[in-house]
Amino acid sequence: MKFAILAAGEGSRLAQEGIELPKPLVKLNGEAMIDRLIRIFMDNDAEEIFVITNNLTTLVQEHLHELVKSGVPVRLVVKTTPSSMHSFYELEKYIGEGKFCLTTVDTIFDEREFSSYISEFNLSGYDGMMAVTDYIDDEKPLYISTDCHDMITGFHDSLELYAQSEAGQSGASVCKYISGGIYCLDSKAFSTLDKCINSGMSRMRNFQRQLVSDGLRLKACRFSKILDVDHAEDIKKAEDFLNTGK
Repeated sequence: MKFAILAAGEGSRLAQEGIELPKPLVKLNGEAMIDRLIRIFMDNDAEEIFVITNNLTTLVQEHLHELVKSGVPVRLVVKTTPSSMHSFYELEKYIGEGKFCLTTVDTIFDEREFSSYISEFNLSGYDGMMAVTDYIDDEKPLYISTDCHDMITGFHDSLELYAQSEAGQSGASVCKYISGGIYCLDSKAFSTLDKCINSGMSRMRNFQRQLVSDGLRLKACRFSKILDVDHAEDIKKAEDFLNTGK
């Protein structure tokens, strides 16, 4: 299976709070976040790992080039993009056909849950499986509604907007999860991605909404907790979670 990492952001909030390293190289328990992801992907039989970084993060580029020299199957794409969805689009031609897993560089999760998630998707016939959690510690969470079989029915910017979308609907759905920023998809999702780019859309959440509109079958896969490292204080939260599972 192929894996991809979106690492083209500037990490401006961390920099403003005194963190000098680029976000991908910030260490959790002594391990850089990007190294942690690559290690986990290798543990889950990664054929190839695609990473996109921006033009400014030369330290990240140098770090990844060293990994390539050591034999790690990383392919680096360097391009500054306006959004994570545009970064994903830049990776499309490299990922090619078949199933793949995409994540942002700062997603922190339980490795055992991740392995189960990858195994389930590989054996499934779904067009996609999205990692979700009911743990909410995000400034702008993306809420996910599901039916009784945990199939995704919608992506919502707030619970209020979910309630409005459900008004007058006869189908039963619940909205108890948020997106964890980890996406397992089949390459058939690229037609939706192309449509989003060509229509001038931006942001991954709009792409996800379009997947539902286009009729792709998306399953929610629950993780106990998924954290993002956006602020300096999040580093300790992430380390505590990795050390204790709480």
